[in-house]
Parts: sequence; C-alpha cells; structure tokens
Amino acid sequence: MYKRINNLRSKVLSDETFLLKEYVFDYKHTENHHKEKHLREVYDHGDGASVLLYNLSKKTVVLTRQFRLPTYLNGNTSGMTIEVCAGSLDNDTPEKCAKREVLEETGYRIDKIEKAFNAYASPAVMTEIAHLFIAEYTDDMKTEEGGGLEEEQEHIDVMELDFEKAFNMIESGEIRDARTIMLLQYLKIKDII
Repeated sequence: MYKRINNLRSKVLSDETFLLKEYVFDYKHTENHHKEKHLREVYDHGDGASVLLYNLSKKTVVLTRQFRLPTYLNGNTSGMTIEVCAGSLDNDTPEKCAKREVLEETGYRIDKIEKAFNAYASPAVMTEIAHLFIAEYTDDMKTEEGGGLEEEQEHIDVMELDFEKAFNMIESGEIRDARTIMLLQYLKIKDII
C-alpha cells in the first residue's frame, strides 16, 4: 500500500482562541500518480456536541436564536441564526457536553439523550467532529431560565416551535444552520415526531 501523504509540515498562524495552522505536504492521488505539493490552512476548533430537543405529546422542538458574526459577514443582514443547542466539548464527553449546553442555553435539565450520528463539521478546513444527539423533553424539565452564559457573552433566545413549522423553516431559509437541518431531518426520516 502506497502512502498518500508525505513530508507533512505545519506552522501556527494563530492560536488566540483556537488553533489555525498552515500545512504543506506532498500528496499522491494513486500509486502511479506523481506527487503534488499541497498547501492547506486548517482550523482546530475542537470537537463539539449538538442536541435537538423534542416533545412527543406537543409535537414541538426547542431551538435557540442568537447572533453569529460569520453569518453577518457573509450576507445575513441581522446576523441572527436559529440553531439546536451546541457547544465545544471542553474536555467533557460528548454526552456530558450535550447535557451541559442544553441546560445553559435552554434551561431544560435532561437526563437521557440519544446519539443520532457524528459528522465532520466542515472537512475541507476544520478538524471538528460534530457529535449529534436528540433528547425528549417535557415542560417539567425546565429548571432554569436558559439564555446562555453571561461570561461567554451569550444572548440566546429560547424558541419552542411546532415541529412541522420548524421543519418548513428549512425550505423558507429561516433555518440555515447545517447541524439544525441535519437533526430536524433525522427526526423526520426516523419518524420520531
């Protein structure tokens, strides 16, 4: 078996919050193919967990709405996005992170979560693996206000939406976050709600 990657070298471009590196390497597409020199910038943001809360009896989901600068810089005039609960693992297991983020962002204390799947967040430029979960919630699980952490400058609006309305917001363009779209589609495909 031939080796695709040879002479891998890197240098740090930024390590302010997360790590951005430039990589230079020789790449062989096939054994008989000549080596090509490649240069790539790779962002190491760490892995994350995302959770879609759903209520079977009410046929609702809980989503969040918050400002995201990158979307503003790329044409979203308000910068506001509608998303599932999500956050960086920060040395926790994906399950522990998921439960922590749900409580911080929505105020719901969930005990049971179900793994949906893992996905590379943006494989061309990031190392991040997104651990995607679903969790059933009930009204009595709301134990805190939610809205995010003040020290993280989070200003999160909690939204409880009819599932079909939320699902239709994909087509209308109101929901454009990839993880949210994947998890809403997961509920639909699995016929959970």
